[in-house]
Amino acid sequence: MRVGVLALQGGVREHAALLAELGAEPVLVRRPDQLRDLDALALPGGESSVIDRLARSTGLFDPLRRLIADGLPTLATCAGLILLAQGVLDPAPGQQSLGVLDVDVRRNAFGPQLASAEVPLATRWGLASVAFIRAPAVERVGADVQVLAQHAGRVVAVQQGSIIGLAFHPELTGEPLFHQHLLGLVRLVARPSSRHPTLSSRHPTLSCRRMPGSLPSGVTSR
Repeated sequence: MRVGVLALQGGVREHAALLAELGAEPVLVRRPDQLRDLDALALPGGESSVIDRLARSTGLFDPLRRLIADGLPTLATCAGLILLAQGVLDPAPGQQSLGVLDVDVRRNAFGPQLASAEVPLATRWGLASVAFIRAPAVERVGADVQVLAQHAGRVVAVQQGSIIGLAFHPELTGEPLFHQHLLGLVRLVARPSSRHPTLSSRHPTLSCRRMPGSLPSGVTSR
């Protein structure tokens, strides 16, 4: 199973190492042609505005958006979540996002670097040990977005179909839970092979409609 790791900036090595431990083949992605033949994708944390600028300057921005929107199973952590979001409420000057995940996020919602912490986090998939480092928070979730976890009363993990978005870093603590679910999505979606010249083939997607009454307090829904 080949899993691309966007390798422009941030915690690339940690994602790749965790995927390799789980039996996947990590593929470092720095150019559009390296998106070919992938079964899934991981978007690491880092500085979201820097990753955005580099994705545009390397020609990766539009191919990433097409592939993820077409159903490529994708796990995004911290800055990766910001990159996927439909709305960034406090963007850096000129910052753009891919807009493929129907949420609005706020950057650095849990304070500066000095407020970083490793915490046990209760999720819909079980207890996880994760790190919050200048983490964003989800301020709005769309109708087809499922909330996976909250921390300090704020939404920090979501799923929309084949996309998993996390405000925190499981890769820095060696927590395998979310990467395991990413690989599980590959098996569940049972995508037809993408090993052909085009990057724009359609892939089946999953539905993760939120259950009635499950919207956390303080989070708006469109």
